[in-house]
Amino acid sequence: MAQEPAKAEAAIAVPNSKKKIIIILAVVLGLVVVGGGTAFFLMKKKEDTHQTKAAKADEEAEHEAESAHADPKTALTYVPFETFTVNLLPDPDEKFLQLDLTMEVKGSELADKMKAQMPVLRNRVLLLLTSKKSTDIATPEGKAQLSAELLAELKKPLTEKGKPLNVTQVLFTSFVIQ
Repeated sequence: MAQEPAKAEAAIAVPNSKKKIIIILAVVLGLVVVGGGTAFFLMKKKEDTHQTKAAKADEEAEHEAESAHADPKTALTYVPFETFTVNLLPDPDEKFLQLDLTMEVKGSELADKMKAQMPVLRNRVLLLLTSKKSTDIATPEGKAQLSAELLAELKKPLTEKGKPLNVTQVLFTSFVIQ
């Protein structure tokens, strides 16, 4: 008889452990479902945002392309220069300037013409840059003045009897003084 109560207790213990396992599995499954649903909705929201941004960017690009095709003589075009590395005038000590710049011009025809004449334009820029001291161009005001001087230099006609070039801006894309 002593064995019968032990068997009864063992029989009762088995269903309790099965219930615990079932409850634990149900909780884990519920957490997985909730986590998966949350991740799905968050990912879908990000995709919608990316698609909206991409659609807006495409519309802007199409609009710019249409305006450029509408009048190629007035469309703004950017003409980059290769990197300039020049010695600056001694100002207590010798320094050099490494500069990347881009011209903004009106019209793709003018941009093509300027690319063909790039050695002449680079020469103008080099001569102007080598006439500067590091203290002249280290401040924001000095950089703005240098940009204005470069703009005036680059607007000059390519030939003696030519028309002034339609350069609208000179943009610095890299500016290092050492």
